[in-house]
Amino acid sequence: MTHFLVSDTNPDGSKLEDILRVIRSDILIRCTKICDDTRPEAQQVLENNVNILGLITDAITLAENSSQVLDKSFGPSGKNDQPRIGSE
Repeated sequence: MTHFLVSDTNPDGSKLEDILRVIRSDILIRCTKICDDTRPEAQQVLENNVNILGLITDAITLAENSSQVLDKSFGPSGKNDQPRIGSE
């Protein structure tokens, strides 16, 4: 059972890429709050967050690609009660 993602038990869930976009947005907001803090600790956290943002952006691209492959091959999600790939 998934808590956040669309699944047969959670039809009102979100797509992975949408959740990642929300997380990316939250991290960007945090970055703007610490970007003028010149303490080394704050700068290290900012640098880490910038690296995380790049990784999340890469993950969004991969998740979008997976959604496109599934949509093209099997139609939109939630079309029937069966998962598009894998088992229940």
